[in-house]
Amino acid sequence: MARRKVGNLLALAVLAMLSPGVPMHPYQLATVLKRTGKERDMAIKWGSFYTVIGSLEKHGLIAATGTDRSGRRPERTSYAITDDGRAELHDWLRELISRPARGPDRFESALSVAGVLPPDEVAALLAARMTGLAREIETLRADLDAPGVPPMFLIETEFALAMREAETTWVSALHKQLTEGTLPGLAEWRAFHESGIGPEGWAELLEQ
Repeated sequence: MARRKVGNLLALAVLAMLSPGVPMHPYQLATVLKRTGKERDMAIKWGSFYTVIGSLEKHGLIAATGTDRSGRRPERTSYAITDDGRAELHDWLRELISRPARGPDRFESALSVAGVLPPDEVAALLAARMTGLAREIETLRADLDAPGVPPMFLIETEFALAMREAETTWVSALHKQLTEGTLPGLAEWRAFHESGIGPEGWAELLEQ
């Protein structure tokens, strides 16, 4: 796994929310993250939210675009994703989707914002993930077949194998939907990347 300038998965979510190219201030970002269910997908710790925003700006992954004030509200700074931020987002997603890793949360987090990448690329990344899963399953099965190890000491290996086999089944089904064109909403997903215009309903998510 590559070492990230800002490794908190909340940073991945923030970059993904800014990827359509519409600047947002932190309050808007938090609102969209909540409305799209990202706090469930990524176990977001809101106490670190502004720290993550600051780190992303410090490392040049987002940049301030201006400030505004509405009524008696405090002045708020809006941010946009930079070219470096977009490159980091895409590279991070490619890694999380294509490479199996212990713990499902990172893959689940990547899936929740996978629409940032074109569907054909996601299909290719899933194919790479299935190759990695196949290698892990082979290794786990070999561990289970190792002579001289009492079964009671291999329970966690059996669990890991069952999880990898179940994940393979699910990833394979998603890959098939993408490659055969049967995934619901696939046309809209492609249209988003072809037009560069935010997906339908995006504007409503930004409303206060």
